[in-house]
Amino acid sequence: MSNTLTSYRWTPTLLDDFRKEMGRFAEGFFDDAASANAFAPSVNFAETETGYEVSAELPGMKPEEVNVEFKDGHLWITGERKSESEEKGKTYHRVERRYGSFRRVIAIGNEVDADNVAATYKDGVLTVDVPKAAAAQPKRIQIKS
Repeated sequence: MSNTLTSYRWTPTLLDDFRKEMGRFAEGFFDDAASANAFAPSVNFAETETGYEVSAELPGMKPEEVNVEFKDGHLWITGERKSESEEKGKTYHRVERRYGSFRRVIAIGNEVDADNVAATYKDGVLTVDVPKAAAAQPKRIQIKS
């Protein structure tokens, strides 16, 4: 029986690749943890034959605290939800409501009638109607016989 020392050469394995990917995932997860506490309104985006409708939930906000713009084919909804001031004599045991500046940008395209975009605000919901340009709307073609 011979006792010879053999050299071992390490080669990367699938498990090593998995460990690296999990490390990258964990770094990204904790980097985004601070931004996860920021306020971002929920948005619905729908299309009809004549236009688009975007609705955003903005509970507790006033219309003057929100800015709506259409530029470069995108609808921008921005604003800031301010935190309530703490009252003396209150000890908060849980604070789950989120506050801060927000920006939601929805890509719509340039085939819209930007001069007739309209926004309404009712019961904490902002609704923005973006009509399609006449050239972008479907046209019914009459069949001749």
